[in-house]
Amino acid sequence: MAYFSIGMALHSEGSYEDVLALLTDGLAWTSGEEPIALPSKSAIFQARARLGSEPLQVLFSKVATPLARAGTPGVWLGGRRLIAIDGTSLDVADTPENSAFFGRPGVNKGEQAAFPQAGWWLWPNAGPMPSSTPPWDVHDAGEHTGGRGDRPVGARDVVVGRPGILRIPLWSRAVATGAHLLWRANSNMKPRFIETLSDGSWFGRAPPERRGKRQGPTTDHPGHRLPDR
Repeated sequence: MAYFSIGMALHSEGSYEDVLALLTDGLAWTSGEEPIALPSKSAIFQARARLGSEPLQVLFSKVATPLARAGTPGVWLGGRRLIAIDGTSLDVADTPENSAFFGRPGVNKGEQAAFPQAGWWLWPNAGPMPSSTPPWDVHDAGEHTGGRGDRPVGARDVVVGRPGILRIPLWSRAVATGAHLLWRANSNMKPRFIETLSDGSWFGRAPPERRGKRQGPTTDHPGHRLPDR
């Protein structure tokens, strides 16, 4: 069933029976019987439930390890490892437990989506050989807090992020790890000027988020030189 779960990811468009048929196709040759009688969809579902998630979590932790080594080009900056952060979401099973934990994103006319959605914050190595660095963070698809899991970064890392993920809770959690952050802000963000630095960059304070009254993080915007005063 562990192989079956992997097969479902590789053949996500197939049904339970289709995936199991692909996995057992070679059994006809070894047994001399053709075709092989496959279990019912209900039996496959029950076997998958008995397997649980723990074996797959262990498998992921052993396989999805950083590929970057000392000297790997494009993965280091000033002696620090480059880590990217990005997010995505996917539908999960329509169960009361998933609905309560993940929630359902809103759709048109104030309605909710047909399925709960899990959001994922991914922390892969940057560079030409990216790899997922476990653990990842899981949260509801509309959350920008950085998830409920541990952030696999520290003081020796530089975390780069794209516009759109610069949210105060996520920034605060990433800063708390001791990592150095290099995140692009949206073009419509207008930070309040605080201080010019010796290299021409400057410190600014991001404006409060729309849904809250908290102050934004104090951030350094290197390369953004202020006009002569």
